[in-house]
Amino acid sequence: MNSKELFEESKKFIPGGVNSPVRAFKGVGGTPFFVKSASGCNLISCDGEKFTDFVCSWGPAIFGHSHPRIKAAIARALENGTSFGAPCELELEMAKLINGLIPCAEMVRMTNSGTEAAMSAVRLARGFTKRDLIVKFAGCYHGHADSLLVKAGSGAATFGNPDSAGVPADFAKLTRVLPFNDFDAAEECFSQEGERIAAVILEAFPANAGLILPKENFLKKLRELCSKHGAVLIFDEVITGFRLGLGGAQKLAGVIPDLCVLGKIIGGGLPVGAFAGRREIMERLSPVGPVYQAGTLSGNPLAMAAGAEALKMIIELDPYAELKRKSDFITSALRQAAKERGVALQVPQAESLFSIFFNENPVENFEGALKSSTALYAKHFKYCLERGVYIAPSAFEVSFMSLAHDGASLERAAEVMASSIKNL
Repeated sequence: MNSKELFEESKKFIPGGVNSPVRAFKGVGGTPFFVKSASGCNLISCDGEKFTDFVCSWGPAIFGHSHPRIKAAIARALENGTSFGAPCELELEMAKLINGLIPCAEMVRMTNSGTEAAMSAVRLARGFTKRDLIVKFAGCYHGHADSLLVKAGSGAATFGNPDSAGVPADFAKLTRVLPFNDFDAAEECFSQEGERIAAVILEAFPANAGLILPKENFLKKLRELCSKHGAVLIFDEVITGFRLGLGGAQKLAGVIPDLCVLGKIIGGGLPVGAFAGRREIMERLSPVGPVYQAGTLSGNPLAMAAGAEALKMIIELDPYAELKRKSDFITSALRQAAKERGVALQVPQAESLFSIFFNENPVENFEGALKSSTALYAKHFKYCLERGVYIAPSAFEVSFMSLAHDGASLERAAEVMASSIKNL
């Protein structure tokens, strides 16, 4: 079957025909293509079309798809089984790697997804502080757990419904939502309710509402505010962990949280999540502490093997300068095309992450992101897709660079993206 036929058939058995909403292309229009295979920087659809991929499985494919070293690591682990329900040595190897590379990590607990990890980190913060309130920032997405799916970015924003149905009002009452980059609002919130606030959770570089860059000293001031009031500072680094650098956003920004949430790259392309942080907090987890958290497939040997190999490759290859150079090439082409055409376009970039906003002014928060023209983004997306370049199928997501994007692919992609802007 071709993609259209597969999609129509899938809608009979899967809500919306997809297992994650953004895949449905509702934010950009058209029918999603179904992937038959992926290799390097390319996707091959069931229709036989080839796409240069800047979604990269939403971040994990930092070395490209189907990397032989990662596939070999999975194959070796597979020889011993798929799941044990008991500890295995690969879990220890992964824990040592994360604890040695992430600045805040003294201990780590593996999970199966970023959502699960963020939910568990929040529960741990509440158990550690014996407080109830959580502070988050509008547009920061921390998975789809009830207490965090309030004014979130990602797919919720794509469908114009930042607050999900099914979230009890009483859950939302325990979450305070502030504008990103507004330290005065955070200070005011703590002045009124500081003794009740268990944690502040945020993406240090929000990348689920497009890419929003933190203002100078914003993160540092949050760190000081949390320390002053005894609240746990949590960085959600599901996207930025090992994507912005070896130590993630926290090392890049020079601000160390109490806990952080990880995912994507640490699974080497397989399902994974983790949360890590200060020993005195992490030791409140069961079985040594009173905060319960568990998972049947947590520390799955296949995911641990793939993720450990990915981290070893990062240490060995130090890919970040090359990834940034490649990203600079694309973002420069977009900015130049917008300048020549007179299109109001913002192209925020953080290392190998980038996005575009059809805005007059730089985007500093979720409100600014929502002012970006989704209609123009949909036209840009369609133009690129028709010419074999796959970017995020949502105006409120980011694109990713990989080491597998070679010169010819980048030149062709830059040409297509720039042409799209000039033809708007």
